[in-house]
Order: sequence, then C-alpha cells, then structure tokens
Amino acid sequence: MCVSAIGGAPSIPDTPVYEMLGIRIGAYDIARLNARIAAAIARDEQIIVANHNLHSLYLHAHDPKLRAFHAAAEVTHADGMSLIALARLLRVPLERRHRVTYVDWLGPLMQDAARRGWRVFALGGRPGVVEAAAARLQAEHPGLAIEGAHGYFELAAGSAASTAVLARIAAFRPHLLLVGMGMPRQEHWVYDHRAAIRANAILMAGAAMDYVAGVIPTPPRRAAAAGFEWLWRLAAEPRRLWRRYLVEPWFVVGLVLAAWMGRRRGGDA
Repeated sequence: MCVSAIGGAPSIPDTPVYEMLGIRIGAYDIARLNARIAAAIARDEQIIVANHNLHSLYLHAHDPKLRAFHAAAEVTHADGMSLIALARLLRVPLERRHRVTYVDWLGPLMQDAARRGWRVFALGGRPGVVEAAAARLQAEHPGLAIEGAHGYFELAAGSAASTAVLARIAAFRPHLLLVGMGMPRQEHWVYDHRAAIRANAILMAGAAMDYVAGVIPTPPRRAAAAGFEWLWRLAAEPRRLWRRYLVEPWFVVGLVLAAWMGRRRGGDA
C-alpha cells in the first residue's frame, strides 16, 4: 500500500499522519500546528516542525541526511497545493486546508506568539533581511519579542560561526526558532546541531523572512489557492527555481507511476 494512517501527534491524537510516496505527512492545518507548538512550549519539550513539497519529495529520494532529518521530525505538514493534489490521486485524505505555507501561516503564528509571550528567533536570509522583517512583524504584532541573525555563515558542525550562532540563540532563550536557509541547507544544519539548539519549536521557514521584508514579492493568494503559486515564484526567481519547477517534478511523476503500479500489482483497485 502507498497510503497508511500511522498515528497522530502526542498532544493532538485526532491529527492523523499518512505515508505517501516514501514520506510522512500530517493532516495539520494552521490551528492544529499552533496548538501543537503551544503544547510543546507548555511542556517545555523540543519539537521539529518540518514540511514537504514537490522539491522536498525530490530531495528526500536523493539526500540521506534529509531523510534522517524527516525521520526525526515530530511534526511534518504539507507545503504546496501540488502535494495535496498528489494526495488525492493516491487516495490520501488530505484537504486544501492541510496545505500550510509560511506566507499564510506566519501572521497567525506571530499573533499567537505576541499574545502568549513567546520569544521568536529568526535565522536566515542575507544580512539586513531578518532585521527588516522583524521590525515589520513587531509593527504588525505589538509586543512580539523577536530577534534574528542572517544565514550566511559556515554551517559545519563545530565551526566557530555555528557555535557563535548557537550561543546567540541560547542567550535569547526563544520558544520558536525559525530557520530559513532553504532546502536542504536548513534541514542539514538543524540535524547536525539539534542537541545544541535551545528552543522549543524548530521550524523550517525557507524564504519566509525574505517575503516579510519584501526582498521577494509575495505570490497572490488567489494564485496559491488555484495551485499556480509555483508559476509566480518561477517568474520572480527563474535562475534559482527553474530546475525545481521544470525538471524535478518529472522525477515525482515517476514516483506516482511506481505507486500506482504497486497498487495494481497488490490488487488495490
């Protein structure tokens, strides 16, 4: 079978997790993600909140460390309407509301952080981007405690730069750590340094702070709802994203065909 329910998050037992094309995806919407994070903070535990899209599907099949990262993540949600469409093709009961992208999620998450007194540390982007994004978020969410650092440093475990970043995070004592250095760079860094990270919820935020700061134009939400956000992003950053959107999906098509063939051989009509 290419689809199987395998349980839910400890604090939200009615949130099922499914296996699809070799990855695990939870049926999380924004409210459930915020609740899962709140539970981790209340219990003073640490969780990784990962996400999957077509790009990560491709990387997951080619990158052993990324696979290990996702195997260790406590929460994994869908980031991309294409993944929801694939789920429907494979009879995985994920719905449109289970597609959670940071463009839509960051506002409600920061609103909760400001209201509950959660401290937020944002790591990633070019120098100056995090500061600009933090200032805008504080203006939108009065009382929000947020600091950050750029993501252009030596990522290797034990490097002086990584050690300094970890010390800065520990000194701020954040409840939320947003790591936005792109796939699979951000996942690799978290996997290598998790034991030294002092934060309750470690989130893989990608280019979220770039969008907040206005460095990258935010895709129209109507385009996202219709499943065409990828086309907007490709037009905005063709040099960086052409392979992701024009080449890698063909590999995913192969995964889908293999899953269908497996179901037919198994007699699952």
